[in-house]
Amino acid sequence: MQMGRYAKIIDNIDWGLLLSTMCILVIGLLCLYSATRVATTILFWKQLIWIGIGLLVMLMAFFVDYRFLLPLTWPIYLAVLLLLVIVFFLRPEISGARRWLSLGPIGVQPSELAKIMTVILVAYWGEQKKHILNFGLRELVQPFVILSIPVLLVLIEPDLGTAGIITLIAVSMLVLLGIKRSTLLSAGAFLVIALPFGWLSLKGYQRLRILSFLDPSRDPLGSGYHAMQSKIAVGSGSLIGKGFLDGTQTQLKFLPEHHTDFIFSVVAEEWGFVGSLILIVLFMLLITKIFSIGLKAKDRFGTLLCFGIAIYFSLHVFINIAMAIGIFPVVGVPLPFISYGGSFMLVNLFCIGLVLNISWRRFIF
Repeated sequence: MQMGRYAKIIDNIDWGLLLSTMCILVIGLLCLYSATRVATTILFWKQLIWIGIGLLVMLMAFFVDYRFLLPLTWPIYLAVLLLLVIVFFLRPEISGARRWLSLGPIGVQPSELAKIMTVILVAYWGEQKKHILNFGLRELVQPFVILSIPVLLVLIEPDLGTAGIITLIAVSMLVLLGIKRSTLLSAGAFLVIALPFGWLSLKGYQRLRILSFLDPSRDPLGSGYHAMQSKIAVGSGSLIGKGFLDGTQTQLKFLPEHHTDFIFSVVAEEWGFVGSLILIVLFMLLITKIFSIGLKAKDRFGTLLCFGIAIYFSLHVFINIAMAIGIFPVVGVPLPFISYGGSFMLVNLFCIGLVLNISWRRFIF
């Protein structure tokens, strides 16, 4: 009887999703090793540890019924808010920002947890309001106010990229739920009116990043340096790349943040167009798999969780690669499973475990 239960679990796992995730993880480790080996390999070994912890988190997310998140939604929301507030008091500034909490020898970035919290919260809200077909302004006031709090806290850190990701996840999920045309038009008009005020509220270095995106040559040794060096690395990779460990922009440290925000440039320089295309195809397979599982989920909550997670991955992949090739401002958005980062890795693998859970449980409802 017990063996039959385990056989059923194995038979109903979405192996395509799991395999694409593992392939991307391996590529990420190879890229990180190449990006960090000249200075130190400690980040590589730390990432291995984070992946090990993340795989345990993924297993937990797989075996615990995802519907248990419904009653935990508000406690999760409050816990993330608390962490976002604590970070201002218990952590000194690093490079002008307060984003990390120290838990012994490890650091945790609460803003990364805010992204998956947003997915869970909007999915919960959509489940509670499933009797409404199209949402108007009146119905959207509550989620707008609730979600604006973590967005503002992340902006104050400051972390424009993460705040933007949280906002885009929420907006995209709400649009998928269904919004009245008049409401969309009103929101669009409000956004246009608010743009000048948003520009004035940006910090000086954030404005400079946007101006340098429009014209990197205006400050080639300052705010435009990252983008210009990244484009040089990507372009120099040509068709098949310079070879593993042989990327000059990476190995000679011309490319800044090559283990985090600009790690795609390492892929492009060492593995060329072919290697970059393979990685992009793997991400596309991963994201389409998640969407497909969402369409087959047995309940609205599971569907919305999958859609939110697919949007989460899509935004990170698009923005990170767009930054690397110079068609998007540098806003500090990492590449899933590839960029170095403990909190980010844990959230990514938790998301995969959650989707595997939703896929598997449609066979046992």
